[in-house]
Amino acid sequence: MKRQCLLLFLTCLIFPFALADAAILVDELHDHRHGNQDQDIEPPKVYLDKSPRAVAYQLKRLDNARLLLVERGNDDKKYLPVHLAILKRSGMARQNRENALQAVVEIKETEPVSELLAVIGGLSSEKKNELAIAKQLSQLLLEQSPAVLGAGEASITKAAKSEKSVLRTAGLAALMTAGQAEAAFELVKEIPAAKVDFLKAVPMLGSAKTRNSLRKSLLDLCDASEPVAVRRASIAALATISDEQAETFRLVANFVTEPKLRRVSIKTILKLPREVRDEKTATMLAEFLTKLAETTPPAERTTNEFLEAMTLADQTLVLVSKDKSKDLRERMDEVVVRVVLIHTVEEEMRYDVPWFAVEAGRDIQVVLKNEDLMPHNLVFTTPGSLQDVAIEGSALGPKIGESGKQYVPASPNVVFASKMVASEKFERMTFKAPSEPGEYPYVCTFPGHWMRMYGVMVVVKDLSEFQRNPVEPKDPVGSNRAFVQAWKHEDLNGKYESGLRGRSMEIGKKIFAEATCAQCHKVAGEGKVVGPELTDVWARWKGDAAGIFREIVEPSHKIEPKYVVRKLITLDGEVISGIVLTEDKDSISILPNPESTEPTVVAQDDIEDMVESSVSIMPKGLMDRFTEDEIMELMAYLQNAGSNAK
Repeated sequence: MKRQCLLLFLTCLIFPFALADAAILVDELHDHRHGNQDQDIEPPKVYLDKSPRAVAYQLKRLDNARLLLVERGNDDKKYLPVHLAILKRSGMARQNRENALQAVVEIKETEPVSELLAVIGGLSSEKKNELAIAKQLSQLLLEQSPAVLGAGEASITKAAKSEKSVLRTAGLAALMTAGQAEAAFELVKEIPAAKVDFLKAVPMLGSAKTRNSLRKSLLDLCDASEPVAVRRASIAALATISDEQAETFRLVANFVTEPKLRRVSIKTILKLPREVRDEKTATMLAEFLTKLAETTPPAERTTNEFLEAMTLADQTLVLVSKDKSKDLRERMDEVVVRVVLIHTVEEEMRYDVPWFAVEAGRDIQVVLKNEDLMPHNLVFTTPGSLQDVAIEGSALGPKIGESGKQYVPASPNVVFASKMVASEKFERMTFKAPSEPGEYPYVCTFPGHWMRMYGVMVVVKDLSEFQRNPVEPKDPVGSNRAFVQAWKHEDLNGKYESGLRGRSMEIGKKIFAEATCAQCHKVAGEGKVVGPELTDVWARWKGDAAGIFREIVEPSHKIEPKYVVRKLITLDGEVISGIVLTEDKDSISILPNPESTEPTVVAQDDIEDMVESSVSIMPKGLMDRFTEDEIMELMAYLQNAGSNAK
């Protein structure tokens, strides 16, 4: 603290701060460093009538929870710094950015497009956290109405011509969203760097029709006459085009043989539906990838690039003729262990691989890559024991048990298990598949995750034979629900008045449990308190059914400060994510598991960086397997829960 005050004093000798401003900043620094998040947060004292530099410094020293408590309004220019700080602050929920943008527009009497682009233009594409903010603001920009985008056409065109990559990308995306895709392409024709930004903008477009209309332009930019960076970006963008995917597969498969284009081509093919892949092209790919495996030095067979290539090889062998497939698989088995790459899906609490097959008694390597903010593990269980293992693991708590791993019970029903894998980390697991054929479930045993986060390892006698006529395994938790649709908050607008009538509390309560809501929320004394209590949610929202439904399907739209996830990166490179309980000048206490009463304490001196997430710990997609009628039952249950609890 003394050192920081000395630095502040020296800064005052260089910069034109008034001594009164400096004193204010010392007080603000002291309040920030000794804040205790376990107590109610008092609104901070910020002197908005001081010099711009002093105001900026005061706001910078506040964490997000305190920044949101600063006095502000939409009727005075003195509040602009506060709203702008919220707009461009890392970890802010969508609703906070929307409100800040509206305030800036009203105070300055401008329009949203120019204000968003101005903030995006001040961010750097070289800094990961600023690039993430730019992406969120760009999404907000692209979701503006056609009328609003039209009003900001001059600002959009200027941004699309900018020499700054992050701003140019946003401008080009907005131009295409506004229906001027051809004009956007004309702006970039002669500038390689601008072409890359154009191609980065394509996946940002919300309309599949607009993306598909750009297919020919993307194919032109794949040409050998283009720079490698442009070709890579174009191949990556092709993964988002839903038209003529069979032709895309044939085209991109040829690029796999080019070393500089190989990885992006493999990534794109892996995103294409398997049904669009033809046997002839698949055979060519399988032969090439088998030879690649044989010629790759052993030391390079653990890289992510090689694992992705082997994942594609395994998928293509399914489409090859029986005799050819057997020969290629035997050659592959001679040099590499079969690899299965499993990712966690950000915000959705699920694995991206719902099931895979492996030959009985064979060595296998499973790689778990955690793309989510929460920690996850992967525990393989014996047939029929998923729930028992998951509940036993959850009950262990964060302490390492007899198994030597957190949340993993020392049970004969555990076939193999990973450690807890932190955000942005991965773990490789190499083990021998069970000798007995059957359906072996895998699951995340982190508390509350098992009902959504699971899959099945199918063990078979002959893998080649099985893959020619694969049979999808049964759902290991007994769910027979099929995907209905990816619900958006506006899908039910105008339907609540009639849709909520005549509903059954029993049915609604059953759906509340089946959708795993009760794993985190309590209603009328039942459920858990990881998230907010929902008994009085209808009263708190003053009967705004549409607003409540938006919080369900867009959980990151609004996040209460005490539920914000922070990600700590230590000097040793360890990533710890969770909810911060307390913070002072010496340490931070963070709760990686919301159900645990024992936080992880990290010394301030050991922290390299700390980022607040704008992503909720509540997964999205909870309603995607429920019909409109069932959703109305759930909403009616929440509507009546408060009155029934009295």
